[in-house]
Amino acid sequence: MADIVEVTDSTFESEVLQAEEPTLVDFWAAWCGPCKMVAPVVEEIADEYSDQLQVAKMDVDNNRDTPAQYGIQGIPTLILFKDGEEAARIVGFRPKDAMVEELIPHL
Repeated sequence: MADIVEVTDSTFESEVLQAEEPTLVDFWAAWCGPCKMVAPVVEEIADEYSDQLQVAKMDVDNNRDTPAQYGIQGIPTLILFKDGEEAARIVGFRPKDAMVEELIPHL
């Protein structure tokens, strides 16, 4: 199983923006039902694409600055960062195939 990195406002820049590989960040909260539906899909993507990307999770209840900076208004929101920039954004639950289709062009 691939490692999923827990990032915070204070580690976001070093773990995500300065990462050598593309990084998919799952912005989520413990009380969010759709976030719980997305979590196993994110884990599968982390496992299957571990050689092409890093996967991270950020709890929006404990980290408010970064989600605000990226205009996150609803969760789950997944953002793929590449070379320190946003490359793709997925808002809400989507089937795995639809998520992968959004991510593949950027890997």
